[in-house]
Amino acid sequence: MARSTRVFAFALLAVLASSLALAGDGYADAVGKARAERVSRLERADGYLSLTASGWLEPGDTRIGSAADNDVPVPGAPAHLGVLTLAGGEVRLHLLATGGVYVDGRADTPPDIALHTQGADGSRTPTRVRFGSSYLYVVENGARRGLRVKDNDAPLRRHFPGFAYFPVDPSWRIVAKWQPFDPPESLRIAYVTGTEEDTPVPGKAVFQRDGKTYELRPIAEDGRLFFIFSDRTAGRLTYGGARFLYADAPKDGQVVLDFNLAENPPCAITPHVVCPLAPPENRLALPVTAGELKFRGAGH
Repeated sequence: MARSTRVFAFALLAVLASSLALAGDGYADAVGKARAERVSRLERADGYLSLTASGWLEPGDTRIGSAADNDVPVPGAPAHLGVLTLAGGEVRLHLLATGGVYVDGRADTPPDIALHTQGADGSRTPTRVRFGSSYLYVVENGARRGLRVKDNDAPLRRHFPGFAYFPVDPSWRIVAKWQPFDPPESLRIAYVTGTEEDTPVPGKAVFQRDGKTYELRPIAEDGRLFFIFSDRTAGRLTYGGARFLYADAPKDGQVVLDFNLAENPPCAITPHVVCPLAPPENRLALPVTAGELKFRGAGH
């Protein structure tokens, strides 16, 4: 047996032994704990489970409020809260109702104000316009501007039904080979809104399943790897646009892909979030029967 073949065989045996050890040491319990922690994070205040309304702004005026004759209905707001004006990428709000309305916590604000927007990466704090238990803010997605409304008493947050899952399978915890890109390459990410952006990719994870080789390219995010992928369960058993998978930073030329922790994207749970689609490079030609199933709660 050639040395390279022996090395590969030993490495494969080590991976199998690791999977068996995980199964014997409470791996299913660890996956269950991670899943419970994810749900707990989702249920925190101001998360996307709190979203109750959304709408894209067109240049010019958009009337908002709880009355049906508004351009964008806003639950919990005064009947005719005001008018949003989009011009040159800037959004201004002209308040028609001021009683019980607070802008960034202040009631003594002028009736016409410029609204700071939240970037697509969430790096900027937007202006919050609060009324009752709800508040609105404006987001950016490329050149587009959108209205979002949140209420921490929203039924989806207060009564979140949780997820259904494939059975935990240790064989889907895969130790992949990490191949760094120097310099980083780009991955074109398309969003459900039709916008696209090129994102740097630090490398790719290469793994084998059933004797075939597959690759996934991640985005670097907060010191971890973020994979946007789809597979042959998409649209039937899992969400059609993509699933998300997070992994720790590579170590010793390897990265652990635990598909038992694959997640639904936010837009699979609520219509008020913009999500990326799996790029062609990350559309796996195999069924990944692990992780979260298609979300069936809240009327889905």
